[in-house]
Amino acid sequence: MDGPQEPREPRTAASAGAKAPQERHAGWLELFFDLVFVALAAQLSHQLHGDPNLGDFALFLALYFPPWWMWVNLTVSANLFVEDTARRRLLMLFAMLCLAVMAAAVPEAAGDRGAAYALGYAGTRLVLLGLWWPATRFPDPLRVPRWRPLSYCLGSGVLWAVSAAVPSPWRYWMWAALIVAEMVLLLTARGHGVPGQIDTGHLVERVGLFVIIVLGESVIALVTSFDHHWTGQAAVVALLGFVLLAALWWSYFDFAATSAELVFGSVQGRELYVLARDVGGFLHFFVTAAVLCMAGGLATAVEEAGHPHLPRGAVWALAGGLALYHAAHATIALRFRRPLRRVTVWAVPGIAIPVLVGLGADHLAPWLVVGLIAGEAVAHLLYARALLRRRNALYPGRV
Repeated sequence: MDGPQEPREPRTAASAGAKAPQERHAGWLELFFDLVFVALAAQLSHQLHGDPNLGDFALFLALYFPPWWMWVNLTVSANLFVEDTARRRLLMLFAMLCLAVMAAAVPEAAGDRGAAYALGYAGTRLVLLGLWWPATRFPDPLRVPRWRPLSYCLGSGVLWAVSAAVPSPWRYWMWAALIVAEMVLLLTARGHGVPGQIDTGHLVERVGLFVIIVLGESVIALVTSFDHHWTGQAAVVALLGFVLLAALWWSYFDFAATSAELVFGSVQGRELYVLARDVGGFLHFFVTAAVLCMAGGLATAVEEAGHPHLPRGAVWALAGGLALYHAAHATIALRFRRPLRRVTVWAVPGIAIPVLVGLGADHLAPWLVVGLIAGEAVAHLLYARALLRRRNALYPGRV
């Protein structure tokens, strides 16, 4: 099973009943805003092409977290503040510009473009301040104390801007300290009026759309690499890579996203706030990072299709990416309070098989590495569907 829960029948408008007309969906501004993350995903996954080493993977995660975290913050803001005003549009468009600067800086963010990357992120913190500041005014239902946006948004933004003038490597230690400080502020927040205002359906949809973005980057990486290496061997690897991505898409949106919405809909108050923060914010960072790792590995696999074996870095981008993907979903399952024994049944092979492929990849042709990885993903999907059929047979009519 590919997901953090027992699989359930995908939700339809009919099963939603009377609540269907009230469901919110992503607006045009949010969809336009997501386009900058298409470029960002491409830049990040490209850093893992070829033969990345441990330092390259660490740098990838370090550069991915700040824009991901800003996407989460801005998505929550859009979830809570639904008004479509010129002020909000201008703030979101400015955030797009700042994130575009960060995306352009990614290839040299550890060098000459580090200052631009820091200034871009500083700009997004000011956008967040502009979005949250009205919620500090009485009688706004969120009841946000003013010191929180001043510290979490303005204070953080100023310090990120200052870091642009700090020489490396101290600049990067400063970034790490600032991110830790943001996490502390978030983890100590009580949520105030936020839980009662969260639209869980909209939140699940937005996270799902981001998963589509990273899967889309993986497809683009496959097509681009195949275009540059137009051979029969490359075609086989590209086809197997597409099977892998299709299986991940199928299982995620039939089981993971659907059950997440059902679980979120069954809780309320602070429990909902904490659950949405942990699953949508923290754990999906690893889900989406894993897919981007696989995108880099798939591109290299197509390019190296005619060689005896893949570079070690490309192997671990693929195998390690899938293992991380399953590990993240297993953690989400436990966070959803699924029984450990049920999670273990699919999580252990889901993590162990890619790791074993990675360990033995020196003796495997590129097409076989990708084929084994794709085979595990397909087997995962088939297991989830079989479990769903068995569950429906035992409990007919249960949603």
